[in-house]
Amino acid sequence: MRLRRYILLRALQLVPVTLVVIVLNFLLIHLAPGDISLILAGETADPAYLASIRERFGLDQPFHVQLWRYLVQVASGDLGLSLRSREPVFAEIMSRVPATLLLVGTSLALSVALGTWIGTWIARRPGSALDRWVSALAVALFSVPVFWLGLMLVLLFAVRLPILPAMGMASVDGPRDGIGRILDVAQHLVLPVLALMTVSLGQYVRLARSAVAEVMGEAYITTVRAIGFRDRTILMRYALRNAMLPVVTVLGLQLALILTGAVLTETVFSWPGLGRLLYDAILARDTPVIMGAFIIMSVTVAAASLATDLVYAALDPRVKL
Repeated sequence: MRLRRYILLRALQLVPVTLVVIVLNFLLIHLAPGDISLILAGETADPAYLASIRERFGLDQPFHVQLWRYLVQVASGDLGLSLRSREPVFAEIMSRVPATLLLVGTSLALSVALGTWIGTWIARRPGSALDRWVSALAVALFSVPVFWLGLMLVLLFAVRLPILPAMGMASVDGPRDGIGRILDVAQHLVLPVLALMTVSLGQYVRLARSAVAEVMGEAYITTVRAIGFRDRTILMRYALRNAMLPVVTVLGLQLALILTGAVLTETVFSWPGLGRLLYDAILARDTPVIMGAFIIMSVTVAAASLATDLVYAALDPRVKL
């Protein structure tokens, strides 16, 4: 009962958060230079046609009227129509979500698993030469811009060594279903996942290393070691669970950064996901798509924060929701 109440209260908190996001994004988009009606009608459009375009899309109304209409529209579950394709924004976004989930989910799972394993491994001998070298490499990886790394990967593995595809999610003349389709998508997934996971891998290595080293120095670990348990058993059964708490916290908070990185990664590799859709919409000043993408991203980040709190409470019985 208490868990349901907590989830309900956190879900209700999404309402003002989403409202603030909508208002701020609506304000920033309308403060940006340029006239959306000129983009829709064309630079050479005559004044009469330009006025009809403004009236048709409500661009001739005051800012507060446009904002209120959009809030009412969103409250009814309608994100509007794309100015470019004239398709419903929600349907257009949902058609891109699976590709982004595949890219972000794969890179996030690999970076957390690999980073935690490497960090735990080097934490067993803190201060060693291996610890210093791996820690320095982790800091360097965390500092690499994702778009630069993506371009370097394309240059190396798609141009110099043409062993991996440079862009897209699947080959134009590739298989449409079956195991062939899965292998084709997996081949196209390698480079964007490698670029995106490298950005967060270094952070998880450093985080896991610090957390495990700190937990291994706790008094209860000394007690368990005195009883006669092996180091591997102590690490896996007693230390790693508590050491995962900061990793889980950063994992939830980093989802927003991963989505931001996905915009750059999907643009470099022409990956047909939500990031690429947002990039194309920004170039075309497709305001409904931009607003809809921001709303979906903000709700996703807020939901990830709720999931992080629940996982944190499950890992640490001392945490009360």
